[in-house]
Amino acid sequence: MPKKNTHLVPAEIIEKRILLIRGEKAILDVDLAELYGVPTKVLNQAVKRNRKRFPPDFLFRLTKNEKGEVVTNCDHLRKLKFSPTLPYAFTEHGAIMAANVLNSEKAIDVSVHVVRAFIKLRRILASHADLARKLDELEGKYDRQFAVVFEALRQLMSPPPARRRRRIGFTAREKSAKYSVKRKR
Repeated sequence: MPKKNTHLVPAEIIEKRILLIRGEKAILDVDLAELYGVPTKVLNQAVKRNRKRFPPDFLFRLTKNEKGEVVTNCDHLRKLKFSPTLPYAFTEHGAIMAANVLNSEKAIDVSVHVVRAFIKLRRILASHADLARKLDELEGKYDRQFAVVFEALRQLMSPPPARRRRRIGFTAREKSAKYSVKRKR
């Protein structure tokens, strides 16, 4: 019997779909349904039929503002912009429960990879927090000579600020006084 392909979805794809919403790592119903190989409507119907299995820490619905922010920041979710319904966000435990209620072979196989992606992100965040704590300890031990070094390290650890993009193309500007033409009378 041939061996089953356990790498149905690359981990990088799953990791890119996990978002930070309300301080929780979550994956939207659209992305989870795609990973599990079912239409979003089927996933949401299964959730509604089994609502008791999805407490608020497993599943929550996005607000209109959150939906707008997610659509703006994630290019692959641009179709949600025109959807009249607000998407669900599944936490790690909610994603596992969704695989259980769907009860399809692919959903069960992919749920293992989804959980691994959540765990990997948790480890990355924990190591980042641990590094920040150690940096604080070192800063307290050494005198002000190293303050510049510590500040540079903190700047490297923080995400870069969003840059404002310059518009491409011609824009009309008002004539300056230097180049204005005066008529003789």
